Amino acid sequence: MTDVADVSVQPLLDYFNRLIPLSTEEKELIKSKFHSHLFLKKQFALQHGDVCEYFNFVVRGCMRLYMVDDKGVYHILQFATENYWILDLTSFHKKFPAKLNIDALEDTVVLRITHSDLLDLYIRAPKFDRIFRVLLENHFMLQQQRMVQLFSSTAEERYQLFLETYPHLLNRLSQVQIAAYLGVTPEFLSRIRSRMAKSDK
Repeated sequence: MTDVADVSVQPLLDYFNRLIPLSTEEKELIKSKFHSHLFLKKQFALQHGDVCEYFNFVVRGCMRLYMVDDKGVYHILQFATENYWILDLTSFHKKFPAKLNIDALEDTVVLRITHSDLLDLYIRAPKFDRIFRVLLENHFMLQQQRMVQLFSSTAEERYQLFLETYPHLLNRLSQVQIAAYLGVTPEFLSRIRSRMAKSDK
């Protein structure tokens, strides 16, 4: 893991500005609180059993949030590419040992903030308390929708939704990774793709 001193915080400022305009003072505060970090491909940002110390904003690259069950099967909860956030929410806020892992699927640069700096940010600029509340609410809603999909839709329907929601990820992920996100085996995903290809002809 390597600090990246030359990475601009501008992508994060642009992200916040799309939500709500920032003052010059607030922009300077963001620059002081978020720090860039490089994760090489396959490096961990978080491992099961450690405490999640950072809230990560992806500047470039791709990361995944996942768990490994007792049988050694991978279950991917989230992919995070440019302009997405990733963390183990419970571990970050409660300081509990993480039950999840985060690693880099590509060389990935993030801008990250610690829990104490985030709380200080809320105090010094209450606007960010509202911004991050909305971010977490949106994250929670997406996770609920994902749970509903896993329980109520077919694997083919989940794959079709994945294609519609994350078209930018299709050529950046392996079939194994997509299958672990959809909750199917790579072989089953291959059959789904084959059926869909035939139906498009």
